[in-house]
Amino acid sequence: MDQESPPLRPPQKGRGAVTNDDSKRFNLPSRQADGDWLDEREALGDAPSKLRTQVTLESPKSILNFNKSPDIPFDRSINAYRGCEHGCIYCFARPTHAYHDLSPGLDFETKLFAKPNAAQLLRETLAKPSYQPASIAIGTNTDPYQPIEKRYQITRQILEIMLETRHPIGITTKSNRVLDDIDILADLAALNLTMVAISVTSLDPKLARILEPRAPSPAKRLEAVAQLHARNIPVHVNIAPTIPAITDHEIEAIVEAAARNGAQGISVIPIRLPHEVAPIFEEWLETHFPDRKDKVMSIIASLRGGRKNDPDFFSRMRGQGPWADLLHRRVSIAARKNGVEKARYALRTDLFRRPIVEGSQMELF
Repeated sequence: MDQESPPLRPPQKGRGAVTNDDSKRFNLPSRQADGDWLDEREALGDAPSKLRTQVTLESPKSILNFNKSPDIPFDRSINAYRGCEHGCIYCFARPTHAYHDLSPGLDFETKLFAKPNAAQLLRETLAKPSYQPASIAIGTNTDPYQPIEKRYQITRQILEIMLETRHPIGITTKSNRVLDDIDILADLAALNLTMVAISVTSLDPKLARILEPRAPSPAKRLEAVAQLHARNIPVHVNIAPTIPAITDHEIEAIVEAAARNGAQGISVIPIRLPHEVAPIFEEWLETHFPDRKDKVMSIIASLRGGRKNDPDFFSRMRGQGPWADLLHRRVSIAARKNGVEKARYALRTDLFRRPIVEGSQMELF
């Protein structure tokens, strides 16, 4: 007699992951190095029926992260927060919670870390005589404008340092909370020191509610695009990620909406499922789209070389095979039809002014 599958657990209201991951991968050194090197870890058990967001303050000794990845257009980034309350089910950064011995599932969305000394650390880094300016990326791991930014204002403090030092910074977010800093962003943009990329995955508010449960609605994000454009702040729309058989039918509509609201560039990235993200995403599919689960995972495998995830440089961002080629062709045609050029953002570095750190000898001058 076949053993029956365990019953599905109902989703947590307002959360993306259905449960905490249960993959039993505690041993971080056992992970093999690959392109998705910012990931990892396991589960701590069942979540309580009502989950509250918890924030732990941490005091890192450094704030700039440097990378040598050949397929991303920046070599340094800042993560003001760890974990993300937006709860996007597809987030490739979920496995980073492994380093805290926390689950990439519900823990990633509910047990957050904030770095209140980030701006001071950044000031000290930029003040070093050996520091050479290059564009800093913020929002590449977890969102700098997730809900707790309203309380901690860490992203705003970082932008204030950027304006003071005339240092370039690129921002990626899926939140209209970026408008809270539109005053600083406008000043930075006037000096060609910033651009903002806003992620729009779907235009369907009902789908967005289960896909990205605590992120602002698609309509609010597009309104943010329009307001940024109105203030002459370069703004780009990422259709990221695109999920086959779930959101891919919306590509042309998203491009048209982005162009209508003033986006100067459009890009697309197929869904990535590194490490624990794959079983978390499959559980989400089983809960919300059981009739499409096999089809979705089959297409993902076709564009990831037969795997659930492709960690190889270059192909991890673009995908491979006919499905990936068609995806990029559709975006290119839609962008051309709507008059959106392939934007290039060359932010200035020649305006950089090294900051003075309180207590340093430079204060004597």
